[in-house]
Amino acid sequence: MTTVTDFSVTAPSFSAALTARWTALREQMAKRALYRKTISELQSLTGRELADLGIHRSAIRSIAHEAAFGK
Repeated sequence: MTTVTDFSVTAPSFSAALTARWTALREQMAKRALYRKTISELQSLTGRELADLGIHRSAIRSIAHEAAFGK
């Protein structure tokens, strides 16, 4: 008895690749917007408010980066 197995591999279509690229771009734009918003909000706080939160002004950018992009 003979068995024939047909394996066909199809590459993602152009539209699927384009959609994936567009989705990745939108996600990056959203992360960047969150980063800028976090910096803006933290910089608007007074030194006392930041101290109450346990944040030094020099740590604002690293905190915003972690909030937007993770560790």
